[in-house]
Amino acid sequence: MGAQITVIGAGVIGLAVARELACSGKDVLVIEKNLSFGQETSSRNSEVIHAGIYYPAGSLKAKTCIEGKQLLYEFCRKNKIAYKNTGKLIVAIKDDEIRDLENLLKNGQRSGLNDLQLLSHDEIKKIEPAVESKAAIYSPSSGIIDSHGLMKSLAWEIKEKGGQIAYDTQAVDIDRTKEGFAVRVEDKKEGSFSFTTTTLINSAGLNSDKIAAMAGIARDDYKLKYCKGDYFRADASACGFINRLVYPVPKNNRAGLGIHATLDLAGCLRLGPDDQYVDKIDYNVDAAKQGDFYESVRQFLPFIKLAAISPDISGIRPKLQGPGEPFRDFLIKEESDNGLPGLINLVGIESPGLTACLSIGRLVERIVKKRLS
Repeated sequence: MGAQITVIGAGVIGLAVARELACSGKDVLVIEKNLSFGQETSSRNSEVIHAGIYYPAGSLKAKTCIEGKQLLYEFCRKNKIAYKNTGKLIVAIKDDEIRDLENLLKNGQRSGLNDLQLLSHDEIKKIEPAVESKAAIYSPSSGIIDSHGLMKSLAWEIKEKGGQIAYDTQAVDIDRTKEGFAVRVEDKKEGSFSFTTTTLINSAGLNSDKIAAMAGIARDDYKLKYCKGDYFRADASACGFINRLVYPVPKNNRAGLGIHATLDLAGCLRLGPDDQYVDKIDYNVDAAKQGDFYESVRQFLPFIKLAAISPDISGIRPKLQGPGEPFRDFLIKEESDNGLPGLINLVGIESPGLTACLSIGRLVERIVKKRLS
């Protein structure tokens, strides 16, 4: 087993990168330590297609989110992947949040989002009568997606274009060679063996900093911080009240966007995620948070009852910034200047990674093309 290009990680980012490379005629191998694709961050999130409002203009997060959103909608239509262009409201619950809302609107407009609208209380009531808010940003291009269907389609296309995906195969050592990299893996069927690859793309999600260190880059600015988010699901009594995603105004220096209300493709309601930095990966949901979740959303979703919500799932976000630290962008870097030509690291690919995946795939393909030309 071996390839011209090896991608470590079959989450949505690794699959999107490998698919773009395979479609451009490259020999691609994806190795994934789990039994199937998308078993970690890619399957434990809100499944939201973000507009690109929150991220600093000119950042990779902003650029790849805005481009990726359009690519994602087109890909879904072409490949019959379930999605819904729901639109989203970001609501100001208190008068003193309206200034924050206006600043957020300006930030989105600086990134070229010209479809955003600032709505008054009465205008909100016309489109979402069950939502209580002083004012809101309306983002018509936001939506939801079947992330499993997306990843299944990406994996199929990789194979259809001649690429390979090796599941249950974990990278355990990486050595620099004259030709590129020697990667030693543990495979449940084949045992331990090594293969060589000219280009190595680290898209290992929650383990991407460990893979970078294994390849020779153990730096503090590559070190991930795990941020856990729990979700609660609402029962049938709370469904059917809203037709759009509803988010609070995000708080400064918080790790997430605040506990928000999202719809699934069946129209059912889910609340979350919250944000809590943790030292280890643990997907248990703390049922004792029920009251906190209820108090967080009842101000703008007064139809929610405490007894209507129960623990659902949790996810871990691979963040580069720690608690209270300023914004950190996606780290997408070819490492020639660190003495490792042919190594491309993708570290800290958290939200809006799902939305940005196809754009990130294009970006990495350009990096590879430039290196191999």
